[in-house]
Order: sequence, then C-alpha cells, then structure tokens
Amino acid sequence: MPPLNLIMADTNQQFDQALALCRDVFEKKLRDYGASWRILRPAALTDQIFIKAKRIRSLQVKGHSEVGEGILPEFIGIVNYAAVGIIQLQLGYADTKDMDPDTALRHYDKVISDARALMIKKNHDYDEAWRGMRVLSYVDLILMKIERTKEIEDHNGLTQVSEGIDANYMDMINYAVFGIIKLTE
Repeated sequence: MPPLNLIMADTNQQFDQALALCRDVFEKKLRDYGASWRILRPAALTDQIFIKAKRIRSLQVKGHSEVGEGILPEFIGIVNYAAVGIIQLQLGYADTKDMDPDTALRHYDKVISDARALMIKKNHDYDEAWRGMRVLSYVDLILMKIERTKEIEDHNGLTQVSEGIDANYMDMINYAVFGIIKLTE
C-alpha cells in the first residue's frame, strides 16, 4: 500500500478534478440562466437536493433510468445546489435575480474552497475511510444530512448541540464529490 501522504495527494487531485467538473456545469448553467437561484430560500434548496439524492437512490435500486440520465449528473447537482444553499445562508435570498455571473462564481468558488479545506482536514482525521465506502453509502448519508437539515430548518435554524445547516450542506458537497470520484475512477 502506498504511503498515506501519497494517497492523500491523489485524493486532493481527484477531488479537484471532480470539483472542476461541478464548476464547469455550474458556470454553464449560470451563463444560460443567470443567478436565477437567488430567489430560492434555503429550505427550497434542501428540497432540490433531496430530489437529486432520491433519484440517485431510486436508480441504484431499480438499476436503470427511464429518462436516460445517470447518477453522475445528480451528484454534480447535489454539489452545486449545496454550494448555492451555503451562499443563500450567507447572503440571504433575493426577490429577483440580483447577481451577475462573475459575482456568483466568486461566491461559488469561495464555498467550494471551504468545502475542499474541510475535506482535507476530515480526510486526515478519518484516514481515507471514504475509499472503503460504497457509493450507495454516500447517497444514504446525504439523505440523512438532508433529513437533519430539514429538522433544523423546521426549528428556524436553531440547534442545541448539533452543527448547523451550513455544516450539513458542506458534508453533502463532500459526500457527493466522493461519489463523483468513485463513479469516474
């Protein structure tokens, strides 16, 4: 087995490649639609992520897609919607599309950079445990994080001892990126 620092360097490189794929999709959709997502409240974003995760689980269980789209685009969608969720938590939602694409990309890049930094810290502490997990586990963990997030949202964002909505979105990003890596290895 290669030394841990070589594996982690590989993880960081794979993570960056997966994030570049997500950013490319985000940027293209931003150019197509503008920052129309600015009108979405965080709870609506949580529901959108829920739809993506449920679809992945459904495809895993059923083994095929009727509409011809696979699991990979759904993981990309989870990364991007969770990043938007964090942006919305930071800025608040708007009543109109109030952000130009370049500003939106700067916010996106900051969130993604923070998610990457969190992954590096957790990957160090958990010793690459994600590599031994199945893709279905990432989906189930994302679904659990969604349920937790809904519960926190129902309590107006207040928790007694738990991490907040933003931390759950960050974990969703990282689990989805691990799914992207596994699907593209």
